[in-house]
Amino acid sequence: MARLVKRFLVVGMLLALAGLGGAAWWVTQPLALAIPKGEAVVDLQVADNDTPRRVAANVIAAGVETSPRLLFEWFRWSGKATSIQAGSYEIAAGTTPLTLLEMLTTGQQATRKVTFLEGWTFKQVREALASAPHLKAKTTQMSDAAIMKALGRPGIHPEGRFFPDTYVYPKNSTDLVVLKQAANRMDAALAEAWKYRDPTTPVDSPDQLLILASIVEKETSHEADRGRVAGVFANRLRIGMRLQTDPTVIYGLGDAFNGNLRRIHLRTDNPYNTYTRAGLPPSPISMPSEASLKAAVNPADTDALYFVAKGDGTSAFNDDLDGHNAAVRRYILKRP
Repeated sequence: MARLVKRFLVVGMLLALAGLGGAAWWVTQPLALAIPKGEAVVDLQVADNDTPRRVAANVIAAGVETSPRLLFEWFRWSGKATSIQAGSYEIAAGTTPLTLLEMLTTGQQATRKVTFLEGWTFKQVREALASAPHLKAKTTQMSDAAIMKALGRPGIHPEGRFFPDTYVYPKNSTDLVVLKQAANRMDAALAEAWKYRDPTTPVDSPDQLLILASIVEKETSHEADRGRVAGVFANRLRIGMRLQTDPTVIYGLGDAFNGNLRRIHLRTDNPYNTYTRAGLPPSPISMPSEASLKAAVNPADTDALYFVAKGDGTSAFNDDLDGHNAAVRRYILKRP
């Protein structure tokens, strides 16, 4: 009897060892995939409350051709089943059970990206989001005001409130997720810039700083000129002189602007016409860069009250109207 029991134990151990060897081989073999036509990967979504068994079932439902029970047992046997993270994943050809589990437990999500450029308006931001790859559109039918409310910023004008940068997001995220990230970035950049505000700078709040920086952003992209442009506007604000800046007028015209700014536009009053109204406009007119925020919070020390584009990306600055008119004749009218 003892010999029979011993024989059964030996056979059991041999079977177990064979099973372990087979398992060790299986977890290193590429999984067969039923990849949809036109795609290069299988998409997998893992929800926050998915159990390891549910994750295994979803892997098979997504297009991985293996046994869901075998996959679940692998998750469980590894000791890492409870470490599987929620998210959006891509299973590519060559993925093995071993690398699949590593991907799921370390949160190696599939990502995409969208870029917001310096000087863009919120309208352009919305257009970029609408065309971003694998980004769920939650805001398409929402008004600007509704979007800001959804972001927890009710009553705040959206212009200039999002930091220009490239944002990486998990595949199949919503556009609100990206907007919230960009809004938080601008909050942080604005707060950081405000720490270094020159007390003599004629802006009384971070909101005013954002408005001024947005104008600087639209007036010049030349790094060396940002501070001087901000200095001109600061000088004008100090003495109550109208800013008379074309970008605010263009912004106020909205879709009516056809690329040709005419004299009648400068004379027609609206809240953004800084030729007819003193002070800053009621909101930013674009997304300012970090450089423009820094320029607006610490303008260059200059006596200039005027500047004009020279046509090469730089500007000519002048302290008086006669000098400015001469610069206009030279650089705009092309007259001696």
